[in-house]
Amino acid sequence: MQSFYEERFEREMGCTEVEWLRWLPDAIGDNHWKLQAQSAGVRIGDGALGLKWEVGAPRVIGLVQIPRLLVSFRFAGLDDAQRYAFMKRFDLYMQRGGG
Repeated sequence: MQSFYEERFEREMGCTEVEWLRWLPDAIGDNHWKLQAQSAGVRIGDGALGLKWEVGAPRVIGLVQIPRLLVSFRFAGLDDAQRYAFMKRFDLYMQRGGG
């Protein structure tokens, strides 16, 4: 997790679009949102977040292929603390890994 989030940034997610869409509602929480073709708009208080994504070529490491989703985040009307609070929850819900 980061300590600061810019108003605009991109991420490479190691998931399929189907997985992303299954996880997205929980990551967004109680915020109102609207899904469109490869994008979503999220209302966060008096501000908003625009998400856009596209499927990238899988990352290949030896015999392993990891799906890639290229995601663009665009915040509007949110200060640093509001972006951080939203992304802290978002990142925790999107985090995957083993242990």
